[in-house]
Amino acid sequence: MTARQGTGCRTTRNAREAFTLVEIMIVVAVIGLLAALVIPSIDKARKQSQGRRILNDAREMDAAISQWAVETYQVDGAAINTTQAATYLKGTWASRDLLNNSFKIATVGTNQITIARRTKTRLAGVGIDWGPY
Repeated sequence: MTARQGTGCRTTRNAREAFTLVEIMIVVAVIGLLAALVIPSIDKARKQSQGRRILNDAREMDAAISQWAVETYQVDGAAINTTQAATYLKGTWASRDLLNNSFKIATVGTNQITIARRTKTRLAGVGIDWGPY
């Protein structure tokens, strides 16, 4: 008997070498179930983010209009000059929102700027409080 016999240097394969079809189907089903649970929440978060961005843009433009109106002695009901009011923004004047709908510009006073109804409808049910806009 040699020194190497009986030490188990060669291993025998008693374990299975591949996955069965049932095991693969179970893994695919679990992945599908997880995807079905996650995708709606991702879509809702994306819509909330878009809505907040649109609302913040409207607030910034409304504040710029108000500041322009005060500094140029505009009275309630006066027409808004968006070119002049845009100089009070840090960024650029956005005539359209992220969904490519136009902001409605009214007159100086209350409801100076309004978010399009189509935008509000498209982002309904995601928890955005549009306030006066």
